[in-house]
Amino acid sequence: MIRVVIVDDQALIRTGFRLLLEAQPDIEVVGEAEDGAAGVQLARAHRPDVVLMDVRMPRVDGVTATAAIVEQVPDTRVLVLTTFDLDEYAFGGLRAGASGFLLKDISSAQLLDAIRSVASGEAVVSPRVTQRMLELFGNRLPDPDERDQDAAAALTPRERDVLLAMARGLSNPEIASALHTSESTVKTHVGRVLAKLGLRDRVHAVIFAYEHGLVRDGR
Repeated sequence: MIRVVIVDDQALIRTGFRLLLEAQPDIEVVGEAEDGAAGVQLARAHRPDVVLMDVRMPRVDGVTATAAIVEQVPDTRVLVLTTFDLDEYAFGGLRAGASGFLLKDISSAQLLDAIRSVASGEAVVSPRVTQRMLELFGNRLPDPDERDQDAAAALTPRERDVLLAMARGLSNPEIASALHTSESTVKTHVGRVLAKLGLRDRVHAVIFAYEHGLVRDGR
């Protein structure tokens, strides 16, 4: 069973998530919280596999709560859920150690797939969110002449191609198709990219590419 804690300040949203998740044979909701402080307490008490984390909440926001959970309950994965007008907060959640970044208008099937992926150790960031991050943060990325030219020097040309594809929001099957290789080979390259750059997961590879100016204006 995948054990889940739901953290959101809106009771109706928590109820909707609970009804959806508890209808699944492989998912169990072990707690609900209406703010980040209570969410951290639940994570410490129940040590769930996944925390569904809202961003803007009273007392302790989702970014602060995510950082606390990642530090105090390292085996628990955090999946941030947000709306477009809260993107900056959610991006902070990813930097704090969240393993996923999704919009609240996703379908039920997409949410369930994301929870299962995050619980299995994968990271989730949708192409729509990747593009939105470029729009929001593109003007803050370093100019080509200012960026760290050696940031990805340890990568082979193919590993760099894979990193850039991840930064554009492509899934492993999409990367395999674009690079004319197998999905298993792509998974191997992804693992090597993360290891060489010292990154936690796929989401942080995306952040690395943005912050080092490797992707700019969607290219």
